[in-house]
Amino acid sequence: MNLETPLREEHQRHGAPMRVWFGTLLPADYGDFDGEYRYATAGVALVDTSFQAVAELTGPDRVRFLNAITSGNIRDLKPGESALGLLLNPQGHILAELRTLALDDRLTVLSPAMAAERTFETLEKFIIMDDVELTSRSAEFGAFAAIGPAAAALAERLAGAKLGNLSARAHAEARAGEITIRVLRGTSLGLDGVEFLAPRGALGDLWRRAVEVAGAMNGGRAGYRAIESLRIEQGIAWFGADFDDRVIPHEAGLENSHISYVKGCYTGQEIVERVRSRGQVNRRLAGLAFEGAAVPEPGAKLFAGEKEAGWLTSAAFSPRKGRAIGLGYLRRESREPGSRVRADGREAEIIPLPLEPPSK
Repeated sequence: MNLETPLREEHQRHGAPMRVWFGTLLPADYGDFDGEYRYATAGVALVDTSFQAVAELTGPDRVRFLNAITSGNIRDLKPGESALGLLLNPQGHILAELRTLALDDRLTVLSPAMAAERTFETLEKFIIMDDVELTSRSAEFGAFAAIGPAAAALAERLAGAKLGNLSARAHAEARAGEITIRVLRGTSLGLDGVEFLAPRGALGDLWRRAVEVAGAMNGGRAGYRAIESLRIEQGIAWFGADFDDRVIPHEAGLENSHISYVKGCYTGQEIVERVRSRGQVNRRLAGLAFEGAAVPEPGAKLFAGEKEAGWLTSAAFSPRKGRAIGLGYLRRESREPGSRVRADGREAEIIPLPLEPPSK
């Protein structure tokens, strides 16, 4: 069963068809792919990110506990900072992607709601002698992101958040009118921007205010068709599409963004360190550029000659390339840039990602 965003009526009121991303029904587009892509690259695009579960850890052992379970460095977080990490099983396979926010008296953990039950059960299982309380807050909060060069300016106009004073992936409490919200640098989509975490009942009002502000800044609403194009162009892997419990972090290219090598032991570390010392994996996520604009179906097998070489995880039309591009897992001997593979009878070239920005 697919989850629903609290902003569903807002999207449908403006003609957006709903499709599934991250196991959640989210807006595909608002009828203007080119305009929505332009918002995200030249102005500011507002994107519903209410696909996230919210968990809270309190108690004196909360930092030590979570640091020993996940791959991110929770130990050294100060209030107002956050860390990306992964929840791994003992074999090093990825159970969930996490962003942990440190506050004075608690940790707030954001993760894809499609894996929320497994994430919650896994964390709860490890609470044995620890003085930690784990509470789900998912029913209380929703979120949306502002992406694009004017995202920080929108956050300041909407909620007085001066992001220039915040370090990367920092977060702070702010007020938008009567609504108390949390403003986060960086987004759960992996794209640069700002994210707003707000009480679920107030999210619609905050969204409408943000749309009004964005309209004066060469911006507006954007659906996931345009955002998916942009994130594949940037080589950003998404949980549930490009990585899950079938792969380990190095295969998905997450070893530098989601893993701390200085924090101490955690579940799955032995596998991570073994792969790190070996220096390579047999398969790895790579970029592909297809012939023509038609977008191939994710899941298609990739062939090098007559030999099966991997599979396609995501694909979208790329405005920068003028053709379909994608991400897929390929064996080492088949993923050199310039090499060619086939998917469903179509030729594709292995390309480096992110794509170079267009010349001015």
